[in-house]
Amino acid sequence: MRPVLVVLLGAWLLGGCANKPTDPNGIWINQAAIDAAVEGGNLREALLAYGPNLEWRIDGQRRLASFSNGFELGEGQLVSQDAGRFRVDFYGDYHEYLDLSDSQLLQRASEAWPEQRFVRSASTAADVPPGGSFEQALYRAYLGGTWEIRQGLGEGGLVLFHPDGRVEGLPGAERYALCLAGDCAAMSGEFDSVWLQLGEQGQAWIFQRDGEQLGIFEALNRAQFDEMPDYYKGELHWRLERR
Repeated sequence: MRPVLVVLLGAWLLGGCANKPTDPNGIWINQAAIDAAVEGGNLREALLAYGPNLEWRIDGQRRLASFSNGFELGEGQLVSQDAGRFRVDFYGDYHEYLDLSDSQLLQRASEAWPEQRFVRSASTAADVPPGGSFEQALYRAYLGGTWEIRQGLGEGGLVLFHPDGRVEGLPGAERYALCLAGDCAAMSGEFDSVWLQLGEQGQAWIFQRDGEQLGIFEALNRAQFDEMPDYYKGELHWRLERR
């Protein structure tokens, strides 16, 4: 029986090695940043702590890999190395390294960025733009559910923030976009900001989320007319509570 056991054990070990994930294809999102935002409330702090990259898209057949960090898109050539390990070559002799580990995609720490981890997105919609899968997952987790206007215009009404950026029930708005990075983040500084739009008209607002409470404040601008806007929190315009 001993030789049989040895053979079976060897086959099991080889099988375990063979099952190491090697297919990086698909969309990978920074779920840790989403979880931290949901738990802590402050969106920008969560993105800075677990980002800056929010999404990777990998097309192994075309040997392409691209990332999004909320304001910047980068695309490079995917080069397979050892099993489950990849190098992404960008223009200008710049490289990033990715590892598949169990159900995660690990972006190794580099001179530019810290180590970051991603999980495969449940979304496979081909028409979702780069970064859109992360945004939809964030919107669903961070603002999902039904909110009641407890203070402000439309008091007593119900508000729904949809993952595709539509908003229902918030007076004067039909679309929204949370600020993730870039100029909007620079303009709002320490505060989280959201863009609310009706038709062709829209404006930035400051928001604070604390558990099941969401406050939306006027974004007042302290900058001069010829300077980049520098927003700070004004009067409370709406206070919402998730039911």
